[in-house]
Amino acid sequence: MTKFVEKEKILEQQELAESVKELLFLRFGKIPLAFVHTYGCQGNVADSERIKGILLQMGFQMTEEITDADLILYNTCAIREHAEDRVFGNVGAVKKLKKSKPELIIALCGCMMQQEHIREKIYNSYPFVDIVFGTHAHYILPELIKEYLTRKKRVVSAFDIDGEIAEGLPVYRDRTAKAWLPIMYGCDNFCSYCVVPYVRGRERSRKSEDIINEAKQIIAEGYKDITLLGQNVNSYGKGLEEDINFSELLRRINALDGDFTIRFMTSHPKDCTHELIDTIAECEKASKHIHLPFQSGNNRILGEMNRRYTREKYLELINYAKEKIEGLSLTSDVIVGFPGETYEEFCDTLSLVKEVGFTSLFTFIFSPRKGTKAAEMPDPVPHSEKAKWFKELCDLQESIAAEHNAEMKGKTFRVLCEGESKNSEELLAGRTDGNVIIEFKGDKSLIGTFCKVKVTEPLNWIVRGELVK
Repeated sequence: MTKFVEKEKILEQQELAESVKELLFLRFGKIPLAFVHTYGCQGNVADSERIKGILLQMGFQMTEEITDADLILYNTCAIREHAEDRVFGNVGAVKKLKKSKPELIIALCGCMMQQEHIREKIYNSYPFVDIVFGTHAHYILPELIKEYLTRKKRVVSAFDIDGEIAEGLPVYRDRTAKAWLPIMYGCDNFCSYCVVPYVRGRERSRKSEDIINEAKQIIAEGYKDITLLGQNVNSYGKGLEEDINFSELLRRINALDGDFTIRFMTSHPKDCTHELIDTIAECEKASKHIHLPFQSGNNRILGEMNRRYTREKYLELINYAKEKIEGLSLTSDVIVGFPGETYEEFCDTLSLVKEVGFTSLFTFIFSPRKGTKAAEMPDPVPHSEKAKWFKELCDLQESIAAEHNAEMKGKTFRVLCEGESKNSEELLAGRTDGNVIIEFKGDKSLIGTFCKVKVTEPLNWIVRGELVK
């Protein structure tokens, strides 16, 4: 059964936050500034929003300038080696800041810190890091900071348990059009390449009442795009006393008053059902976009990955979804060069990509993760060869995406304007219901609103258009 942190413990941390506020003012002689940087997935972003909320309770204000910060906190990701290397590089870079500002507090948290070998490396090689805590300890941040301030010694906290759900935490969301809404935590799938179950714990779902109340708050604050988050949202409801599944939760959120779009990620094919696809088709606020990672198009490799579905099962789900959901947009994740994969087996991935016609793909070359079964498997194919396969896959998907985007030319779409374009200060950017990025000229007052945009210029990965009044 899912376990929840007792309300008394949450209140105790809130009281500690008040005492920490006084200690911080004594330390810095002013309102302290916190710089929080997040690596990795949207789940980490949602965690950081709660961490920021707790920091505000302790009297911090947020800053985007790392050199102005009195506390630097990195929320880390352990999915791939590249993400870990970036963390170590950036942590090493703040050593000079710590030397010039001895009172500066440096904290590391998240998935990397849940791993014992990483904590040991931080402790031995980065002595200027003051506070380290894992994925289950966010809610006790006031306790950790108070311990550091009073003992003036390094603090490390990483529970080797699956974790309890802490409700009632403050949330600090950036004022954009999109909001992240966690519905569950952890994973029970143990894919052979993935470290998530080891750093996030087993699956545990939030109560539907708590999710609905947070959704109402999000809507009342004016957010127009709500993404439901979980490592495997299709397993929602497991461990709860109430009889509810993900389809029913979607329907309840869809029934809430307001003009908004519901998205979700991530969805596991082994648990994706016709019921869920029917629900998406029937709920007018549910985005007609499904992110359904297939990882490999070859059944032997899927077996080695412990994915527990076949190529045929995946394609059956895709074909059913295409039949039921008008204007469906599909995206996915793919791993290239899994240990022992041959080029012929990789070609099965290429053929699946051609058959499905994804709007976009998130593609990765296999990265061994310590503690996973795949990390111990023979891996004879050199990285240089895998890189060639990777390019072949990316070139194929680029051509498919270009065809998709070309078909959008001349059509008008309802678009949520999310902000300024990353490519041009003169353009705004938003997403269609199918999760395609579209850029267009318009006044900044449109940010956070829905508008109609006609596609005029399809590009390889995005499209450009003009406002339709």
